Amino acid sequence: MIRELFMPALSSTMTEGKIVSWVKSTGDKVEKGETVVIVESDKADMDVESFYEGYLAAIAVDAGETASVGATIGLVAETEAEIPEAVAKLKTLANGGSTSSPETSSAAAPAPSRNGGTVETPVATPVASGRLVASPRARKLAKEFKVDLKTLTGTGPNGRITAADVEAIVGQGSAPATTTVLSPSPKPAKAAPTPIAATASVKSELVPLTTLQNAVVRNMVASLEIPDFHVAYTITTDALDRLYKQIKPKGVTMTALLAKAIALTLEKHPIINACYSDQGIQYRSQINVACAVAMPGGGLITPVLQNAHQSDIYTLSRTWKDLVERARSKQLQPQEYNSGTFSLSNLGMYGVDCFDAILTPGQGAILAVGASKPQVVATDDGLLGIKRQMNVTITCDHRVIYGTDAASFLKDLAHLIETNPQALTL
Repeated sequence: MIRELFMPALSSTMTEGKIVSWVKSTGDKVEKGETVVIVESDKADMDVESFYEGYLAAIAVDAGETASVGATIGLVAETEAEIPEAVAKLKTLANGGSTSSPETSSAAAPAPSRNGGTVETPVATPVASGRLVASPRARKLAKEFKVDLKTLTGTGPNGRITAADVEAIVGQGSAPATTTVLSPSPKPAKAAPTPIAATASVKSELVPLTTLQNAVVRNMVASLEIPDFHVAYTITTDALDRLYKQIKPKGVTMTALLAKAIALTLEKHPIINACYSDQGIQYRSQINVACAVAMPGGGLITPVLQNAHQSDIYTLSRTWKDLVERARSKQLQPQEYNSGTFSLSNLGMYGVDCFDAILTPGQGAILAVGASKPQVVATDDGLLGIKRQMNVTITCDHRVIYGTDAASFLKDLAHLIETNPQALTL
Protein backbone atom coordinates (compact mmCIF):
# COMPACT_ATOMS: atom_id res chain seq x y z
CA MET A 1 0.00 0.00 0.00
CA ILE A 2 1.21 3.50 -0.87
CA ARG A 3 0.36 6.37 1.47
CA GLU A 4 0.82 10.10 1.07
CA LEU A 5 2.73 12.42 3.40
CA PHE A 6 0.97 15.77 3.63
CA MET A 7 2.21 19.24 4.57
CA PRO A 8 0.94 19.52 8.17
CA ALA A 9 -0.65 22.56 9.81
CA LEU A 10 1.88 23.22 12.56
CA SER A 11 0.08 26.29 13.90
CA SER A 12 -3.39 27.81 13.71
CA THR A 13 -2.20 30.57 11.36
CA MET A 14 -0.09 28.41 9.05
CA THR A 15 -1.29 28.24 5.43
CA GLU A 16 1.89 26.94 3.81
CA GLY A 17 5.21 25.48 4.87
CA LYS A 18 8.74 25.33 3.52
CA ILE A 19 10.78 22.14 3.48
CA VAL A 20 13.99 22.85 5.40
CA SER A 21 15.49 19.39 4.91
CA TRP A 22 14.54 15.76 4.51
CA VAL A 23 15.87 13.64 7.36
CA LYS A 24 15.20 10.51 5.32
CA SER A 25 16.24 9.83 1.73
CA THR A 26 14.28 7.95 -0.88
CA GLY A 27 14.46 4.24 -0.23
CA ASP A 28 15.13 4.64 3.52
CA LYS A 29 13.17 2.59 6.02
CA VAL A 30 10.71 4.68 8.01
CA GLU A 31 9.22 3.75 11.37
CA LYS A 32 5.89 5.05 12.59
CA GLY A 33 6.47 8.17 14.71
CA GLU A 34 9.98 8.69 13.28
CA THR A 35 11.03 12.15 12.05
CA VAL A 36 11.04 12.20 8.26
CA VAL A 37 11.26 15.86 7.33
CA ILE A 38 11.87 19.26 8.94
CA VAL A 39 9.35 21.94 7.97
CA GLU A 40 9.55 25.70 8.44
CA SER A 41 6.17 26.86 9.71
CA ASP A 42 5.20 30.50 10.23
CA LYS A 43 7.99 31.18 12.72
CA ALA A 44 9.82 27.97 13.62
CA ASP A 45 11.46 24.84 12.20
CA MET A 46 9.65 21.72 13.40
CA ASP A 47 10.17 17.98 13.03
CA VAL A 48 7.42 16.15 11.16
CA GLU A 49 6.90 12.50 11.99
CA SER A 50 5.52 9.73 9.81
CA PHE A 51 2.16 8.22 10.65
CA TYR A 52 3.10 5.10 8.72
CA GLU A 53 5.72 2.37 8.70
CA GLY A 54 7.40 1.52 5.44
CA TYR A 55 9.87 3.09 3.00
CA LEU A 56 10.16 6.70 1.84
CA ALA A 57 9.45 5.97 -1.81
CA ALA A 58 9.31 9.41 -3.40
CA ILE A 59 9.69 13.09 -2.51
CA ALA A 60 7.31 15.57 -4.12
CA VAL A 61 8.63 18.79 -2.53
CA ASP A 62 12.40 19.15 -2.32
CA ALA A 63 14.30 21.03 0.37
CA GLY A 64 13.94 24.77 -0.05
CA GLU A 65 10.56 24.51 -1.76
CA THR A 66 7.17 25.55 -0.36
CA ALA A 67 3.83 23.75 -0.34
CA SER A 68 0.35 24.59 0.91
CA VAL A 69 -0.98 22.94 4.05
CA GLY A 70 -2.53 19.61 3.06
CA ALA A 71 -0.49 19.25 -0.14
CA THR A 72 1.36 16.00 -0.82
CA ILE A 73 5.06 16.32 -0.03
CA GLY A 74 6.09 12.66 -0.32
CA LEU A 75 4.96 9.04 -0.61
CA VAL A 76 5.57 6.12 1.75
CA ALA A 77 5.44 2.58 0.37
CA GLU A 78 4.62 -0.34 2.63
CA THR A 79 7.22 -2.56 0.92
CA GLU A 80 10.38 -1.98 -1.11
CA ALA A 81 8.73 -3.67 -4.09
CA GLU A 82 6.15 -0.85 -4.22
CA ILE A 83 8.73 1.94 -4.54
CA PRO A 84 8.71 2.00 -8.41
CA GLU A 85 4.91 2.14 -8.31
CA ALA A 86 5.08 5.08 -5.90
CA VAL A 87 7.51 6.93 -8.18
CA ALA A 88 5.12 6.46 -11.07
CA LYS A 89 2.20 7.63 -8.94
CA LEU A 90 4.03 10.78 -7.94
CA LYS A 91 4.43 11.78 -11.58
CA THR A 92 0.65 11.63 -12.04
CA LEU A 93 -0.18 13.79 -9.01
CA ALA A 94 -1.18 17.31 -9.96
CA ASN A 95 -0.03 18.81 -6.68
CA GLY A 96 2.44 21.43 -7.93
CA GLY A 97 5.38 19.27 -6.82
CA SER A 98 8.88 19.23 -8.22
CA THR A 99 8.49 16.40 -10.72
CA SER A 100 9.17 17.17 -14.37
CA SER A 101 6.86 16.69 -17.32
CA PRO A 102 7.51 13.80 -19.76
CA GLU A 103 9.10 16.14 -22.30
CA THR A 104 11.94 17.02 -19.95
CA SER A 105 12.43 13.59 -18.39
CA SER A 106 15.30 11.36 -19.31
CA ALA A 107 14.58 7.81 -20.41
CA ALA A 108 16.75 6.59 -17.59
CA ALA A 109 15.41 6.15 -14.09
CA PRO A 110 15.60 9.25 -11.90
CA ALA A 111 18.75 9.54 -9.80
CA PRO A 112 18.60 10.35 -6.12
CA SER A 113 19.44 13.93 -5.22
CA ARG A 114 21.55 14.98 -2.26
CA ASN A 115 18.47 15.73 -0.15
CA GLY A 116 16.80 12.43 -0.94
CA GLY A 117 14.58 13.66 -3.78
CA THR A 118 14.83 12.84 -7.45
CA VAL A 119 16.46 14.83 -10.23
CA GLU A 120 15.96 14.53 -13.96
CA THR A 121 18.75 14.67 -16.54
CA PRO A 122 18.76 18.17 -18.11
CA VAL A 123 18.36 18.42 -21.88
CA ALA A 124 19.96 20.96 -24.17
CA THR A 125 16.73 22.81 -24.98
CA PRO A 126 14.42 22.85 -21.94
CA VAL A 127 10.84 22.49 -23.13
CA ALA A 128 7.89 21.52 -20.94
CA SER A 129 4.35 21.17 -22.25
CA GLY A 130 5.35 22.88 -25.48
CA ARG A 131 6.98 25.94 -23.89
CA LEU A 132 10.44 27.00 -22.81
CA VAL A 133 11.33 26.62 -19.15
CA ALA A 134 12.85 29.93 -18.05
CA SER A 135 12.75 32.09 -14.95
CA PRO A 136 10.72 35.33 -15.08
CA ARG A 137 13.88 37.43 -14.82
CA ALA A 138 15.49 35.45 -17.63
CA ARG A 139 12.49 36.16 -19.87
CA LYS A 140 12.58 39.86 -18.97
CA LEU A 141 16.29 40.15 -19.78
CA ALA A 142 15.86 38.19 -22.99
CA LYS A 143 13.10 40.56 -24.12
CA GLU A 144 15.13 43.63 -23.13
CA PHE A 145 18.27 42.54 -25.01
CA LYS A 146 16.41 40.73 -27.83
CA VAL A 147 17.87 37.32 -27.07
CA ASP A 148 16.14 34.23 -28.50
CA LEU A 149 15.66 31.87 -25.57
CA LYS A 150 15.45 28.89 -27.93
CA THR A 151 19.15 29.31 -28.70
CA LEU A 152 20.19 29.00 -25.04
CA THR A 153 21.09 25.95 -22.96
CA GLY A 154 19.76 26.30 -19.44
CA THR A 155 22.01 25.68 -16.46
CA GLY A 156 19.24 25.72 -13.86
CA PRO A 157 17.33 22.77 -12.38
CA ASN A 158 16.00 20.43 -15.08
CA GLY A 159 17.61 22.61 -17.75
CA ARG A 160 15.77 25.75 -16.73
CA ILE A 161 17.11 28.95 -18.33
CA THR A 162 18.22 31.40 -15.67
CA ALA A 163 19.01 35.12 -15.74
CA ALA A 164 22.71 34.24 -15.58
CA ASP A 165 22.37 32.27 -18.84
CA VAL A 166 20.94 35.33 -20.60
CA GLU A 167 23.52 37.69 -19.08
CA ALA A 168 26.31 35.38 -20.24
CA ILE A 169 25.07 35.65 -23.83
CA VAL A 170 24.67 39.42 -23.55
CA GLY A 171 28.22 39.68 -22.24
CA GLN A 172 29.47 37.91 -25.39
CA GLY A 173 28.09 40.73 -27.52
CA SER A 174 24.81 39.30 -28.74
CA ALA A 175 22.78 42.28 -27.50
CA PRO A 176 21.93 44.81 -30.23
CA ALA A 177 24.11 47.87 -30.40
CA THR A 178 21.04 50.14 -30.39
CA THR A 179 20.57 49.44 -26.70
CA THR A 180 23.63 51.55 -25.94
CA VAL A 181 21.55 54.72 -26.45
CA LEU A 182 20.59 54.28 -22.80
CA SER A 183 23.94 55.89 -21.96
CA PRO A 184 23.52 59.54 -20.91
CA SER A 185 26.94 60.52 -22.35
CA PRO A 186 26.67 64.03 -23.92
CA LYS A 187 29.83 63.70 -26.06
CA PRO A 188 29.58 61.49 -29.19
CA ALA A 189 33.33 60.95 -29.14
CA LYS A 190 33.12 58.95 -25.93
CA ALA A 191 32.25 55.27 -26.13
CA ALA A 192 28.94 54.51 -24.44
CA PRO A 193 28.97 51.77 -21.82
CA THR A 194 27.66 48.41 -22.92
CA PRO A 195 24.27 47.21 -21.64
CA ILE A 196 25.88 44.48 -19.56
CA ALA A 197 27.93 47.09 -17.69
CA ALA A 198 24.76 49.04 -16.92
CA THR A 199 23.09 45.88 -15.73
CA ALA A 200 26.00 45.09 -13.43
CA SER A 201 26.09 48.57 -11.87
CA VAL A 202 22.31 48.90 -11.35
CA LYS A 203 21.03 45.42 -10.64
CA SER A 204 17.39 44.92 -9.69
CA GLU A 205 16.25 41.74 -8.02
CA LEU A 206 12.95 40.31 -6.84
CA VAL A 207 13.45 38.32 -3.63
CA PRO A 208 10.54 36.07 -2.65
CA LEU A 209 9.17 36.48 0.87
CA THR A 210 10.18 33.89 3.42
CA THR A 211 7.56 31.84 5.27
CA LEU A 212 8.04 34.09 8.29
CA GLN A 213 7.65 37.27 6.24
CA ASN A 214 4.47 35.92 4.65
CA ALA A 215 3.07 35.25 8.13
CA VAL A 216 3.87 38.82 9.15
CA VAL A 217 2.16 40.11 6.00
CA ARG A 218 -1.02 38.16 6.80
CA ASN A 219 -1.07 39.50 10.36
CA MET A 220 -0.51 43.08 9.25
CA VAL A 221 -3.27 42.90 6.64
CA ALA A 222 -5.62 41.45 9.26
CA SER A 223 -4.75 44.32 11.61
CA LEU A 224 -6.17 46.81 9.08
CA GLU A 225 -9.66 45.62 10.02
CA ILE A 226 -9.17 46.63 13.67
CA PRO A 227 -10.36 50.12 14.71
CA ASP A 228 -7.42 51.25 16.82
CA PHE A 229 -6.20 54.41 18.50
CA HIS A 230 -2.96 55.61 20.12
CA VAL A 231 -2.16 57.23 23.45
CA ALA A 232 1.33 58.55 24.29
CA TYR A 233 2.92 59.14 27.70
CA THR A 234 6.27 60.38 28.99
CA ILE A 235 7.87 58.36 31.81
CA THR A 236 10.84 59.47 33.92
CA THR A 237 13.28 56.56 34.15
CA ASP A 238 15.94 57.77 36.62
CA ALA A 239 14.93 55.27 39.33
CA LEU A 240 14.54 52.43 36.83
CA ASP A 241 17.94 53.19 35.27
CA ARG A 242 19.61 53.10 38.69
CA LEU A 243 18.00 49.74 39.45
CA TYR A 244 19.01 48.36 36.05
CA LYS A 245 22.62 49.43 36.58
CA GLN A 246 22.67 47.51 39.89
CA ILE A 247 21.19 44.23 38.66
CA LYS A 248 22.41 44.13 35.05
CA PRO A 249 25.63 42.28 36.10
CA LYS A 250 23.36 39.50 37.40
CA GLY A 251 22.00 38.89 33.92
CA VAL A 252 18.88 41.06 34.10
CA THR A 253 17.78 42.64 30.82
CA MET A 254 15.83 45.84 30.26
CA THR A 255 13.27 43.88 28.23
CA ALA A 256 12.59 41.68 31.25
CA LEU A 257 12.24 44.73 33.51
CA LEU A 258 9.77 46.39 31.16
CA ALA A 259 7.82 43.16 30.69
CA LYS A 260 7.59 42.69 34.46
CA ALA A 261 6.43 46.30 34.94
CA ILE A 262 3.80 45.86 32.23
CA ALA A 263 2.58 42.54 33.66
CA LEU A 264 2.21 43.96 37.19
CA THR A 265 0.26 46.91 35.82
CA LEU A 266 -1.95 44.63 33.72
CA GLU A 267 -3.02 42.90 36.94
CA LYS A 268 -4.76 46.15 37.90
CA HIS A 269 -6.16 46.71 34.39
CA PRO A 270 -7.58 43.42 33.07
CA ILE A 271 -9.39 45.23 30.25
CA ILE A 272 -6.00 46.07 28.67
CA ASN A 273 -5.17 42.35 28.76
CA ALA A 274 -8.49 41.41 27.12
CA CYS A 275 -9.34 41.05 23.43
CA TYR A 276 -12.35 41.28 21.13
CA SER A 277 -14.35 38.28 19.95
CA ASP A 278 -17.61 38.00 17.99
CA GLN A 279 -19.30 36.86 21.19
CA GLY A 280 -18.01 39.75 23.30
CA ILE A 281 -14.94 40.81 25.27
CA GLN A 282 -12.62 37.91 26.11
CA TYR A 283 -10.84 38.37 29.44
CA ARG A 284 -7.68 36.30 30.01
CA SER A 285 -6.67 34.52 33.19
CA GLN A 286 -3.01 34.59 32.12
CA ILE A 287 -0.80 37.63 31.59
CA ASN A 288 1.54 36.71 28.77
CA VAL A 289 3.76 39.51 27.47
CA ALA A 290 4.92 38.99 23.87
CA CYS A 291 8.11 40.92 23.03
CA ALA A 292 9.06 41.67 19.42
CA VAL A 293 12.43 40.34 18.19
CA ALA A 294 13.96 41.01 14.77
CA MET A 295 14.94 37.86 12.89
CA PRO A 296 18.07 37.40 10.78
CA GLY A 297 17.14 37.66 7.11
CA GLY A 298 14.01 39.75 7.73
CA GLY A 299 10.75 39.52 9.60
CA LEU A 300 10.07 39.45 13.30
CA ILE A 301 8.82 37.06 15.94
CA THR A 302 7.26 37.67 19.35
CA PRO A 303 8.53 35.21 21.98
CA VAL A 304 6.17 35.16 24.95
CA LEU A 305 7.04 35.62 28.63
CA GLN A 306 4.17 33.63 30.09
CA ASN A 307 2.65 34.83 33.36
CA ALA A 308 5.38 37.44 33.66
CA HIS A 309 3.73 38.92 36.77
CA GLN A 310 4.39 35.70 38.70
CA SER A 311 8.10 35.25 37.86
CA ASP A 312 10.98 36.94 39.67
CA ILE A 313 13.09 39.24 37.52
CA TYR A 314 16.10 36.88 37.43
CA THR A 315 14.07 33.88 36.23
CA LEU A 316 12.29 36.12 33.75
CA SER A 317 15.61 37.34 32.33
CA ARG A 318 16.99 33.80 31.96
CA THR A 319 13.76 32.74 30.27
CA TRP A 320 13.94 35.69 27.91
CA LYS A 321 17.54 34.96 26.94
CA ASP A 322 16.63 31.34 26.17
CA LEU A 323 13.57 32.37 24.13
CA VAL A 324 15.58 34.82 22.01
CA GLU A 325 18.34 32.28 21.29
CA ARG A 326 15.84 29.62 20.25
CA ALA A 327 13.76 32.13 18.29
CA ARG A 328 16.73 33.13 16.15
CA SER A 329 17.59 29.48 15.53
CA LYS A 330 13.88 28.87 14.74
CA GLN A 331 13.42 26.31 17.50
CA LEU A 332 10.44 27.81 19.35
CA GLN A 333 7.29 25.79 19.86
CA PRO A 334 4.05 27.46 18.65
CA GLN A 335 2.79 28.18 22.19
CA GLU A 336 6.03 30.07 22.85
CA TYR A 337 5.27 32.70 20.21
CA ASN A 338 1.49 32.70 19.66
CA SER A 339 0.14 32.75 23.25
CA GLY A 340 0.68 36.45 23.98
CA THR A 341 -2.11 38.49 25.57
CA PHE A 342 -0.27 41.85 25.35
CA SER A 343 2.69 42.91 23.20
CA LEU A 344 5.80 45.02 23.80
CA SER A 345 7.87 46.54 20.99
CA ASN A 346 11.07 48.23 22.18
CA LEU A 347 13.00 50.27 19.62
CA GLY A 348 14.59 52.43 22.28
CA MET A 349 17.78 50.40 22.02
CA TYR A 350 18.20 51.92 18.53
CA GLY A 351 17.82 55.48 19.82
CA VAL A 352 14.26 55.89 18.52
CA ASP A 353 12.39 58.67 20.35
CA CYS A 354 8.83 57.45 19.78
CA PHE A 355 6.77 55.41 17.32
CA ASP A 356 3.38 53.75 16.86
CA ALA A 357 3.24 49.95 16.87
CA ILE A 358 0.73 47.97 14.79
CA LEU A 359 -1.77 46.01 16.84
CA THR A 360 -1.40 42.23 16.85
CA PRO A 361 -4.63 40.42 15.84
CA GLY A 362 -6.04 38.52 18.80
CA GLN A 363 -4.73 41.04 21.35
CA GLY A 364 -6.21 44.23 22.74
CA ALA A 365 -3.10 46.39 22.99
CA ILE A 366 0.60 46.79 22.21
CA LEU A 367 3.09 49.17 23.84
CA ALA A 368 5.79 50.91 21.80
CA VAL A 369 8.79 52.01 23.89
CA GLY A 370 11.27 54.69 22.83
CA ALA A 371 14.73 55.48 24.13
CA SER A 372 15.42 56.88 27.59
CA LYS A 373 17.31 60.15 27.16
CA PRO A 374 18.35 63.13 29.36
CA GLN A 375 15.81 65.95 29.15
CA VAL A 376 15.67 69.45 30.58
CA VAL A 377 12.53 69.60 32.76
CA ALA A 378 10.96 71.90 35.32
CA THR A 379 11.34 70.59 38.87
CA ASP A 380 8.75 70.77 41.66
CA ASP A 381 10.51 73.77 43.22
CA GLY A 382 10.22 75.78 40.01
CA LEU A 383 13.81 75.30 38.82
CA LEU A 384 15.23 73.55 35.80
CA GLY A 385 16.81 70.14 36.07
CA ILE A 386 17.92 67.14 34.04
CA LYS A 387 15.91 63.92 34.11
CA ARG A 388 16.05 60.82 31.96
CA GLN A 389 12.74 60.25 30.21
CA MET A 390 11.28 57.89 27.64
CA ASN A 391 8.19 58.14 25.47
CA VAL A 392 5.79 55.20 25.33
CA THR A 393 2.80 54.86 23.01
CA ILE A 394 0.04 52.32 23.46
CA THR A 395 -2.03 51.13 20.49
CA CYS A 396 -5.46 49.82 21.51
CA ASP A 397 -8.41 48.01 19.94
CA HIS A 398 -11.22 50.54 20.36
CA ARG A 399 -13.84 47.76 20.33
CA VAL A 400 -12.51 46.70 23.72
CA ILE A 401 -10.46 49.54 25.22
CA TYR A 402 -11.39 53.20 25.54
CA GLY A 403 -9.24 56.27 25.97
CA THR A 404 -9.66 56.49 29.74
CA ASP A 405 -8.69 52.81 30.06
CA ALA A 406 -5.45 53.37 28.15
CA ALA A 407 -4.63 56.60 29.98
CA SER A 408 -5.23 55.00 33.40
CA PHE A 409 -3.00 52.04 32.48
CA LEU A 410 -0.14 54.31 31.35
CA LYS A 411 -0.45 56.48 34.46
CA ASP A 412 -0.12 53.44 36.75
CA LEU A 413 2.76 52.04 34.67
CA ALA A 414 4.60 55.35 34.97
CA HIS A 415 3.94 55.50 38.73
CA LEU A 416 5.44 52.02 39.19
CA ILE A 417 8.54 52.78 37.11
CA GLU A 418 9.11 56.25 38.59
CA THR A 419 8.40 55.67 42.29
CA ASN A 420 8.70 51.97 43.07
CA PRO A 421 10.87 50.07 40.56
CA GLN A 422 12.17 47.89 43.43
CA ALA A 423 8.80 46.10 43.22
CA LEU A 424 10.04 44.57 39.96
CA THR A 425 12.65 42.53 41.85
CA LEU A 426 10.17 40.95 44.28
